[in-house]
Amino acid sequence: MFKKVSVPFELYEVELLETKDEELIAISEKMGLGLNLEEMKLIREYFKRKGRNPYDIELQSLGQAWSEHCCYKSSKYFLKQFLVDDYSRYPYVISAIKEDAGVVEFDEEYAYVIKIESHNHPSAIEPYGGAATGIGGIIRDVLCMGAQPIALIDPLFFADLDTPYDKLPKGVRHPQYLLSGVVSGIRDYGNRVGIPTVSGMVFFDEAYLTNCIVNVGCIGIAKKDRIVPSKAGGVGDLFVLVGGKTGRDGIHGVTFASAELSEESEEERSAVQLGNPITKEPLIHACLEVVEKGLITGLKDLGGGGLSCVVGEMAFSAGFGAEIHLDKVPLKEEGMAPWEIWVSESQERMMLTVKPEKVDEVLYVFQKWDLPASVIGKTTEDKMLRIFYNGYKIYEMEIEFIVGAVEYCRTHAAKPMPKIEPEIPEPKDYHGVFIKMLSHPNVACKDWIIRQYDHEVRACTVLKPLQGRVNFETHGDAVVMKPTSSNRGLSIAVAINPWLTKADPYWGTASAFDELIRNLVAVNSKPHSYVDCLNFGNPEKPDRMLEFVESVKALGWMAKSFGLPCVSGNVSFYNETKFSSIPPTPTLLGVGIVDDLRKAKDSFFKGGAVVLVGETKKEFGGSLYSKVMGFESYNVPRTSPESLKTYSNALLDSFNKFDVKACHDVSEGGIAVAIAEMSFGLGIGFKAIRKLGFIELFSESNTRWLVEIDKNDLESYLEFLRGKGLKAEHLGYSNGSKLDFGSFSCKLDDAEKAWRTGMSKYLL
Repeated sequence: MFKKVSVPFELYEVELLETKDEELIAISEKMGLGLNLEEMKLIREYFKRKGRNPYDIELQSLGQAWSEHCCYKSSKYFLKQFLVDDYSRYPYVISAIKEDAGVVEFDEEYAYVIKIESHNHPSAIEPYGGAATGIGGIIRDVLCMGAQPIALIDPLFFADLDTPYDKLPKGVRHPQYLLSGVVSGIRDYGNRVGIPTVSGMVFFDEAYLTNCIVNVGCIGIAKKDRIVPSKAGGVGDLFVLVGGKTGRDGIHGVTFASAELSEESEEERSAVQLGNPITKEPLIHACLEVVEKGLITGLKDLGGGGLSCVVGEMAFSAGFGAEIHLDKVPLKEEGMAPWEIWVSESQERMMLTVKPEKVDEVLYVFQKWDLPASVIGKTTEDKMLRIFYNGYKIYEMEIEFIVGAVEYCRTHAAKPMPKIEPEIPEPKDYHGVFIKMLSHPNVACKDWIIRQYDHEVRACTVLKPLQGRVNFETHGDAVVMKPTSSNRGLSIAVAINPWLTKADPYWGTASAFDELIRNLVAVNSKPHSYVDCLNFGNPEKPDRMLEFVESVKALGWMAKSFGLPCVSGNVSFYNETKFSSIPPTPTLLGVGIVDDLRKAKDSFFKGGAVVLVGETKKEFGGSLYSKVMGFESYNVPRTSPESLKTYSNALLDSFNKFDVKACHDVSEGGIAVAIAEMSFGLGIGFKAIRKLGFIELFSESNTRWLVEIDKNDLESYLEFLRGKGLKAEHLGYSNGSKLDFGSFSCKLDDAEKAWRTGMSKYLL
């Protein structure tokens, strides 16, 4: 099936034209293409029309371009149907969906750039390197729009930290090892490149045992007149490859990410790239310099698929073809076959398109920063992609066939009938349940992680992830950044609760959107845009596809009705093994605008009256209370985008009219946990004015906030909100050294000790 070509380097002709169907699958498996029979048949028919067999480099290129990771072949149909918005509704959105990252207007001069992505499979195999290169890749996604990266975000999902070692399937690493490695990789890369890691989350559930989830996000800032497209500018533009050299690391990374993990996945370490933040730092400076000087027409990062994807996508997006001379690519090692050079995902590389008359100046800039830069080809008018190596033509295909790829409308299962909701038990020991909630790793303090990150480098983190007394802070709902010299700020928050999406993918996703808005509003910012990272199992299985479709439906409904544009995103499928699939994990990253940084709200008590804004219902599906009490509940909290918008606008209005001391959203653990978290910041307790029952204390109903207001403003504050037809109740006062809920009380010191050691006790 493979015939060596008579050239002075390694090149094979793949005898495809007369192969039988079973042989097509054998070729795909032997070459690591990850393509199914129908896709291989399409390729066979294409080359029959051309009257020749393909070379190995051509098939490898199609394997990359047609992978789930690169072409979204299982998700495009549903994303276009439910999630993609009419962006003319949002005049402040400069670029959405079509580029490597979303670009949104910040003020008259600047725009912010936002992106989130997954790096799950590499992190499960090599947690340090997988997570580090995830950070490196997301930085490049923002950089390639011409933006200076200013903030990193890391939502992480692992199995329970106390998982017994004898419960680990063969080939699976312990969650403590994975967590430590992932955090170290993010820490070292982010700290060394000098970009603060300011936001994120960590969630634990047994369903992540065989497939952890590592999502990474980045925010950047750019002048609006210096935004660069991820495509070539015109015929004859030169392709200039800059940054790190190309090696064998990262080969087949996208096909590795587009299949289920197995016991043999440990052997795929070569698919994990090798990051180098010391190279990335000058690469950022050099790229921003050529952007600022207006020397380039296009800029794109080399991520999934390496050269094979970046060249085709930059040319295709501009309506051109390309001619590439692969022997011009700087290499890390000798003896690499042309196909290896073409599909390698070696890190710290960017592709520029440059007008010929400006190429010398571009090369000088990169020489000044001591970075390799090589002209490797040019754009052409005929919409063909041709590759030459040492004078031999080794690749020729229509660029539309390569990038156009395939698209599926996957079958999904019918939505199951609702389960009967059990009677919700009242705790016999309120105090014991409360302490268990605070010490649960999903609620407990995450300073073991946060303090490893430099979240203040660049000196623009105004409202930090930890807030309150030095070394005894509580956590906030969102961070606030100062990206320019003005007092206008950006708030950044993430949201998802996989327990809710596991119980009900539709309402769980809707709840995640509700929580995202609550987090942004809590710091006195107006929600402005969001991006998503949709992590799911095998899309070829109808029940997994149902989870995806339900989640996308809910997200589209909430966002469009609320009026928040989704400006970029990522889909990560095949997050499962033969043992289990992950829970539906549609991670959301949102940005809000803070009109005046000096009026941003933090989350901890300072002494005053405590008001609950919103309505509490008997909703315990996927709740922390149900986990601690050991019962199953299916009534996942409902929400309404119209109600969410009404409450959000009213709360933001109240921040301008009243002296609000603190604000915190109500999420995992309900009011009881939220009040405790607000108490920990300055060590100020709480006393209820009446007995609070277990439904009031522990329900996780959506669209609720706790607000601390000056006692003298209490009545007028309640009147203001109720006058808008909203629910608002005075719960009590923040003072003392206890948490007294009427139905039970707890020493603040005991509660705080449980919260501060809940996660770290497994890791120290």
